[in-house]
This record gives sequence, C-alpha cells and structure tokens, in this order.
Amino acid sequence: MQNNVPSEKILFSDFSADQASLISRALTIIKDIPAEVRSHLPCSIEVAKFLDSFNVDINTVIATLLTDPRLSHSDNTINVTAEFGETVAILVKDINWLNSLSLYNLSITDSPHETETLRRMLLSMTHDVRSILIKLAYRILRLRHLTNESAELRFYIAKETLDIYAPIANRLGIHQIKWELEDMAFRYINPQDYKHIAKSLAAKRVYRESCINNFVATLQAHLHAENILSHCYGRPKHIYSIWKKMQKKQLDITQLYDLLAVRVIVDNLIQCYTVLGIVHSLWEFIPKEFDDYIANPKENGYQSLHTVIHDEAGNRIEVQIRTQAMHDYAELGVAAHWSYKEGGKQSAALEKSVATLRQLLHEKQNDESLSRDFHSELFNDKVYVLSPANKVIELPKGSTPLDFAYAIHTDVGHRCRGAKVNGKIIPLTYPLKSGEQIEILTTKICAPNRNWINPNLGYLKTSRAIHRVKSWFRNHQKVETINRGKTILEKECKHLGIKNIDMVDLLSFFKHAKSDDFFEALGRNDINERQLAGYLKIPVSKPLSISIRRKTTSSATPLTLSVAGINNIATSFAHCCSPNVDDTIIGFISYHHGITIHRADCKNITQLDNEKQSQLISVNWDTHHSEPSSET
Repeated sequence: MQNNVPSEKILFSDFSADQASLISRALTIIKDIPAEVRSHLPCSIEVAKFLDSFNVDINTVIATLLTDPRLSHSDNTINVTAEFGETVAILVKDINWLNSLSLYNLSITDSPHETETLRRMLLSMTHDVRSILIKLAYRILRLRHLTNESAELRFYIAKETLDIYAPIANRLGIHQIKWELEDMAFRYINPQDYKHIAKSLAAKRVYRESCINNFVATLQAHLHAENILSHCYGRPKHIYSIWKKMQKKQLDITQLYDLLAVRVIVDNLIQCYTVLGIVHSLWEFIPKEFDDYIANPKENGYQSLHTVIHDEAGNRIEVQIRTQAMHDYAELGVAAHWSYKEGGKQSAALEKSVATLRQLLHEKQNDESLSRDFHSELFNDKVYVLSPANKVIELPKGSTPLDFAYAIHTDVGHRCRGAKVNGKIIPLTYPLKSGEQIEILTTKICAPNRNWINPNLGYLKTSRAIHRVKSWFRNHQKVETINRGKTILEKECKHLGIKNIDMVDLLSFFKHAKSDDFFEALGRNDINERQLAGYLKIPVSKPLSISIRRKTTSSATPLTLSVAGINNIATSFAHCCSPNVDDTIIGFISYHHGITIHRADCKNITQLDNEKQSQLISVNWDTHHSEPSSET
C-alpha cells in the first residue's frame, strides 16, 4: 500500500489555488494517520489519483481522500462540514456507508431478482451520484490489490463485483470502469479461461492492429473522396465480454466474428447508409450478419448499422456505423447500452440520472443542482429495507411494516401483531425508510384485522398486501357461510327423522357440482329452508303414489294430496294437457309450486332440455282406494 503522500501538484491538476489548498488540507489529514495503522483496503490517495483521470470535480477528489479506510482507526476527528462543506460531508457519509456494506452473499448469485434489488438499493440510498463513482473506483483498486488475499476472499469479492458493481457501472454508462471491473473479477473467478483468452489475444495483437489500421486507412481514403467527414477507429474487445459471447454462441475464440471491430461515426443519417454502401462495395460482406438497427431499433432504443466483412486476408471484421447522436445514446450512458447488456428496460428517471453523471464527469464544476437531481429522480418511488437475515426487500415508497410482513410471506402478514425497526418497537403505520432493518412480531393466531384494509388508517400501502387481507376475509366468510349451511341441513334432517342423505342426488336436484357450493348457497339463503324441506319430503328413489279421492272439474285447482304416504305436498294438474285418471302421467318438480302432474306424452314434457329432465319424477294413479269421497 502507498504510505507516502505525494505532492498534490503531482497528483492533481487543473484546480484553482483555493481548490488546491483544500486538497492540501485533505492530504494533511491522510498524512496524520499513525504509521502503525494498516488496512487491507485501498489507500484513498490511490483512488483519488485514479478518479482524477476521469476529470472529476473538486468535491469528488476531497471526499475520496477523506474516506480512507484507515481514518476509522484514527483518533483524529474532523468536522467535515465545517472544513469542506455540506456536499463533501454528504459524499463522505455515503461512501463510508458503501464501503462498510456487507449485504451480498454468494447464495443470491443465481437469483437475478435479488441481485437487481440489491443494486437498486445501493443506487437509491446514495444522496449524490458521485459517491457511486467513488465506490466503483475503490472496488477497482481493491481488485488490483487482491492477489495476496485468500482464495475464498478473492472469489467472494470477484463474484460481488460481477453481480453488483459491474452492472451498476454499466447502468451508469461508465464503460471504462465496467470493463476493468469485469475483466479483473473474471480473472479471479475463472483464471484458466481468462489466461487462455488473454494468451490468444496477445499472440495476435500486432496482427489484429495491422488489420484494423489497413481497413481504417482504406475506408477513410474512400470516405474522403466522397467528402464524408468521419471518425473511424478500432473498437477494443475485452476478455470477459469475449468469454460471454463464446459461452452464448458455443464457439471457440477463433470462430468469433467481432474480435476485429471498427466503429465509424458520421454526421447524419444519410451518411450512415452511404458509408454502408461503400463498405459493401469494397469488401465481401456476410449477409446473415447484417443488422439495420436504425430502421429497426432495439427495444431499448439502440440504433446503429452492423455488418461483418472479409478483408483481403480473409479476416472477419465487424463494422458499426452510426451518427454522433446515436453514438452518444449508446456510449455516453443514456441507459440504452446497459439495458441491452442486462436485458432490462430503462426508465426516464434513470436516463436523466445517467446524463447527470456524464455532465459531472466532463465538466469540472461544483453544480449542486445536478447532484440533487440524481437523488430526487432515481428510484424515488421505492424504499429498500432489510430483513433480520439482511435480505433486501424492495417496496413502494410509503410502505409500512405490515407491507413488509406480507412481502415476506402471506402467513407472516396474517399473524403480524407488531414490528421493530432497527431494534425499536414502532407502530404498524410507520412509513419505512431505505436501509432500515425490520423485524416482524407474530402470534400463533392467523387472523388479520379489518382495520388494516381501511385506507384512512394507513396500515397498508401495497395492493398485494391489501388483496391478501381482503382475500382472507372473503375466504373466512365463505367458511362461516358453508358451516351455516351444513347446520341448516343437519337441523332439517333431524326434524324429519332422516339419517342418511344421498349427496349426489341432492347436488343434482339443486344443480350444484360441489357440496361446498350447495352449503354456501343454503347458508346465504339462496336455497331457502322451505325448498330444502320440499326436497327432503320427496322420496325420489322410488315411484310416487298419488291418491285422488274426487276428480275435480278444474285441473288448475291445487290439490294437497298424499304422496307416498307423506302429507302436505303441494300438487296441481297441468293446464297444458289436463290429465285424466286413465292417462299415463308424470310429475315435474318445481322449486316454488311443488309437483305439477302432466300426461306422459305432453309436448311440454317430451321437449324438456337435458337440464330440466332431472326435475321429472315418476307418479301413478292410486287404483286401490275405496269409492271416492266428496272431499278433495
């Protein structure tokens, strides 16, 4: 590690005298760290020197110096706000938090959702975009000094880099840092493949450069002849991206098309297609490798012409042709490039934040409004909280401990009776803040409170949790209704002295496929007790015997007769066919009018649909009675 403090004039440039004085003060603080204090983490001076090559502003440099890990072991305390201002103090707080963070574990490496949630938490909890840049720089220096660490630690840090920090660098459009993070991490995770690719690239580096230079020179000569101004250059390929493409296409490194790659930047759209025509006229191109992402942009908005040609020596060279505006969109971090690489979709807020970062990198200015824009726009609709096991949970802004409980598991939410935030008891209506650790206090009884779904009381924010509570009450009410229906049936059977019920026949009669549906209908009085009693009094398993003591002159007159020995069953003769005693008859059971007697050949009976045929019942004239009386 670096122990001597070099002159700030050697380390940093392009700062005013006042700014240089602030850097000198920060360096003095680093110099005052006792010599015996050592740290396995990078020295902040190294990190600041690395960042200076990115043309960062004065606050970034000072904040980087003041976050040296060794300062945590020093007794030298300073008032950062008083000496360097509020912006530097906020940056220092963010960076120290990021450097001390230990939420990542190897178990989430195969869980894209969990790793993405952790990335979003890191981005959302920083108050200034520059703190992310500084953290990424610390990680690069950490990887550079990782050789002497244990194999386990090297693997852990490398995996964390690939899962969390390289995608963040990619997302923010800082591709130079992204590529170095990926390559160094890959070197520790898969050293054999890394060495194989590096050796293959090194063996042909001079040859590749010669091929690219010859191609560029030839193309630029023809473009000059056509009065087309362009910026034409070789595009480097990085070891990790080469390996990923080898894995995706199941190809050896010698079979990859774009190890030789050239990018052509022109002024306007017409020139893009003009250059493409010139390239295809000068060299043989591979039709299946041509893609017009200008006419057909990628889903994330990426635009460029891609083609692959064979040069005179038979080498395959990938050529990308685009305007400066397309190039800025793809390369300067307006979310398109990271979205393409990671398979996600960009948001307007993230695009704005990326553009903010690029401005801060390219302009040495202390623009406080720009840094404020980053935090106010990015993920401002989310909070990221921790479970007791340090698992990161993403929730909408304004979510409560109850929302967190239901996010963990529905059963945890139903049994929730209290919560702790960072070890302290809080109300269930408390709005959670990013970074807080939540512990849910539960009971054995699984029973939510109806107040939880009252929007005026503020217990729940997330629609998922509200739906779970409402669903519980619906299901609970349904169970109560079903039990009520069962009680009604048991009571009626006991009253009539019926011990066994044919449930198949009962369900068929009342047209329900499931017993719970029937009991629910009975419990909420869709089937009333009189209808149930009417069914229970009809022995449908055997023919009915109807005794008629006097034939009435009006078949419409209701008759209360004895059916199979059971009295008080309402019956009537049908108007449509007016059955006589000599006719073959049949009964039709209705829910509201008892049994209607029809002739068996009545067209209203023979034309019944399949559903209503289940309401027919066999009946016969009773011919064994004595002389009919005058009573009905």
